[in-house]
Amino acid sequence: MGASLLAFDLGAESGRGILGSFDGERLELTELRRFPNGPVRLFQSLYWDPLRLFSELLETLRCYADGYGGQLDAIGIDAWGVDFALLGPGDILLENPRHYRDSRTEGMLERAFEIVPREEIFQRTGIQFMRLNTLYQLLAMREAESPLLDLAQHLLLVPDLFNFFLTGVKRSEFTNATTTQLFDPRLGSWSQELMERLGLPAHILPDIAGPGTVVGELLPDIATEVGLAGMPVIAPATHDTGSAVVAVPAEDDNFAYISSGTWSLMGVELAQPLISDQALAYNFTNEGGVGPSYRFLKNIMGLWLVQECRRAWRRQGRDFSYAQLSGLAEEATPFFALVDPDDETFLAPGDMAASLRAYCSRTGQEIPGSEGEVVRVALESLALKYRWVLERLEEILGRRLSVIHIVGGGIQNELLCQFTADAADRPVIAGPAEATAIGNCMVQAMGLGEVDSLAQIRSVVRLSFEPKLYRPRSDRGGWDEAYGQLQDLLNTP
Repeated sequence: MGASLLAFDLGAESGRGILGSFDGERLELTELRRFPNGPVRLFQSLYWDPLRLFSELLETLRCYADGYGGQLDAIGIDAWGVDFALLGPGDILLENPRHYRDSRTEGMLERAFEIVPREEIFQRTGIQFMRLNTLYQLLAMREAESPLLDLAQHLLLVPDLFNFFLTGVKRSEFTNATTTQLFDPRLGSWSQELMERLGLPAHILPDIAGPGTVVGELLPDIATEVGLAGMPVIAPATHDTGSAVVAVPAEDDNFAYISSGTWSLMGVELAQPLISDQALAYNFTNEGGVGPSYRFLKNIMGLWLVQECRRAWRRQGRDFSYAQLSGLAEEATPFFALVDPDDETFLAPGDMAASLRAYCSRTGQEIPGSEGEVVRVALESLALKYRWVLERLEEILGRRLSVIHIVGGGIQNELLCQFTADAADRPVIAGPAEATAIGNCMVQAMGLGEVDSLAQIRSVVRLSFEPKLYRPRSDRGGWDEAYGQLQDLLNTP
């Protein structure tokens, strides 16, 4: 047993090619190449640049061939959810995919509810209501009478688009298809009726395959160009959170997870979707997972708050590392002020520090001044929002969750990990940081027959990577009082 597996992990800030070497028991990772990613603004719209990203994928394949030779067992791509490309006649790319933070979806939730009641959309899809969902992006095009929607013959989500570029095969993968709010988990297929009622073309949606499916072989001209023999392109859990949750090193099911990065996605793993009045009331979501399973979770704005502050300060000539910002936050006054991390004013790119200060002013709180105060407000607010989500999960499930697993790049913010343990009064197990790439590689291994279950994958993760434990500090002074303040801001009991 053993395999060489190349995971492409495309995120909102950067993309990476990571080589996974699996010997049948342990997995080792080597980062081959990292490249930038981010939105491109043209006039008033935000786009992704898929052709540049595809060129980065090819360059990474060339780097592998130059360094390791011409044989690779498989390739897998994961990326963010909801965004898509439309292909027209002759498979021409009709437009660069829009970025999920693009403003065109403003007001689209309300417009959708005028046509199909909110409760019915949730019953059909089990997906939380966020204006960035594929459904509302398509509805925005229909409302604007975009000719592209009429020209479109195929819709491909971002990882599916790159799989198409590599193999010529048009197919959607289950975990990412479920994020669109166009998939009916009870039917196990696209909701044709929902799309028809909203005036959206159902015929553009591709067939859906499960994680671990071989999409196709690397096209011969690409194999020749990059210096690699033909090999399978395997769909892992192509939604990056789906791959990350695969790598949670849990031994039982009594845990909550947080996939921590630009977004924080917090939830539990279930055998079936949980579509209930409580789930609707708290705006939880049911996204597909490996197993098969469902990720019952809630999106939280995440470290985007800090990332955007850092970008704004850099533009102003104050260039801080994330470690420096965490150090400044640790020295700042505790519980200076709090925000709801998911307030709509924090969604768009811009001067996040100004947005955080404006929120504090609007809600009658002290206004943070220094960089450390701003970052501390963001991190404490995130930790308290995690507690709020944890309590809602336990209320819906009717049981206590004994531990919180945090995976992903966000575990490098050790201050947030400790804040989370303190706020939730629960042990936090942080790691692995490269959870998405690990999950990607191991689902590829499943597709090759090297492992046969999610439980076996998690056993490999526990053998291969050492997590870090954070315990709630004995002196948790201030966290319970601060949680009451956050609840007031959220208008919850």
